[in-house]
Amino acid sequence: MSICLVGWSHTPFGRHDALDLEALITAAAGYAIRHARIAADEIDGVWLGNLNGGFVPEVFCASLVHQADPGLRWKPATRVENACASGSAAVYAACDAIEAGRCRIALVVGAEKMTAVSGPEATRVLANCSYVKEEAARGLTFPGIFAGLAQTYFARYGDQSEILARIAAKNYANGVGNPWAQVRKDLGFEFCNTVSERNPMVAPPLRKTDCSLVSDGAAALVLTDEALARDFPRAVRLRSRVQVNDFLPMARRDVAAFEGPRRAWAEALDRAGCGVRDLSLAEVHDCFTIAELLSYEAMGLAALGEGARLVEDGTVAAAGSLPVNPSGGLKAKGHPIGATGVSMHVLAALQLCGEAGAIQVPGAELVGVFNMGGAGVASYVSILERAR
Repeated sequence: MSICLVGWSHTPFGRHDALDLEALITAAAGYAIRHARIAADEIDGVWLGNLNGGFVPEVFCASLVHQADPGLRWKPATRVENACASGSAAVYAACDAIEAGRCRIALVVGAEKMTAVSGPEATRVLANCSYVKEEAARGLTFPGIFAGLAQTYFARYGDQSEILARIAAKNYANGVGNPWAQVRKDLGFEFCNTVSERNPMVAPPLRKTDCSLVSDGAAALVLTDEALARDFPRAVRLRSRVQVNDFLPMARRDVAAFEGPRRAWAEALDRAGCGVRDLSLAEVHDCFTIAELLSYEAMGLAALGEGARLVEDGTVAAAGSLPVNPSGGLKAKGHPIGATGVSMHVLAALQLCGEAGAIQVPGAELVGVFNMGGAGVASYVSILERAR
C-alpha cells in the first residue's frame, strides 16, 4: 500500500512574538484541511510532531490541533517526539496507522515555538537532546557537538571551512526565493567565510552562518492511501520511507562517519528502486553546514571525504544536476524543531506539483528528504514522486 500526501500547508518561519504554540498549530492544521478540500470530520486521526522540552509550558499539546476546527473533536490525537526529527516521526506514525487499516485520512502537524525563552535557555533545551549524562551534563551544546564532528572530519580529510562557507552562502541565496524562509537575504560567500562581529565564531570551526536558526513555525499534511487519493485534486506518493536509529551516546559511535544517515539513504533508495542520481533534488537536514557536507556523502553522491567537490563543481547548486536545499534549508528557512520534518515533505510536494514558485526546480520528478534527530541518531529518509 502506498501513502499519498493530498493536502499541505506551511506558515512563515521566524520570530513570531504575537503567536503562541496553539496559534501556530491551528493555522497550519486549518490551511492543510482546506487545501485538501475536505471537511475536518473526515479526518480519522491526528499526529503532532513537537519537541518542546521547555520552550513553552504546554506539554500536553496534541489536542491543541482540535482547536483548528470543531469537526476534529473526538478524533484520536497523539504527540510524537524524536528530537529534531519529530516532524518526520509524526508523518511516519500516521503512515503506519493508514497501512494498518486504523485510519483512512490522517492529519499531521509539525510545530515549535522556540523564541519564548532566551537564547541560552533554548541552547540548554536543545542540548538535552544529547546523551545527557555524558554530553549535556558536561556542558556540551549542539554547536559544540557539531563543531567536534567538523574537527574530526577536518583532521581526516583536510580543512573544509571554505566549503562550509560556500554551503551556507548557497542556502542563504536559495532562501531569497522562499516566501516562508526566516532569512531572505543573500549574504554572499565572503560574509559567510569571514569571522566578524556580525558573523562570530560560535564553536570553532563553526561560525554563526554555519548554524541553523532558532525559529517559530508550523507545517501540516493530509495523508491517505493511494486508492482514496484518487478522489483528491492532487496527490504526491511516498515511494519509500525509512527510519534508522543509532546509539545515543557519541562515545559508542564514529559520529563523523554518519553511519545512521548512510544506512537510511541506502535502504530508502533501494526500496524506491532508484539511485541517488535519479533524484531531481533533495531537502536535507543542514542544522549545521557540516551536516549538509556529510549528507552528500551519506546519500552516495560522493565517497567519504570527497563531498567538497560537489560544491566546487556546482552539482548541489540550485541550477546543478542535483540541487540540495533549494528551499534554503534549515540555514535560511529556519528550524522550528517539530515543524522541520513536516516542512521538508511539504516542500517536496510543492516541487513535485510544480507549485514551488521562485524555488521551483524545473521538471522535478523524484525528491529525497532527509530529516535527522541528534547528531546522526534518528535518521529519516523519504523518496517522493507525484502520483498524478
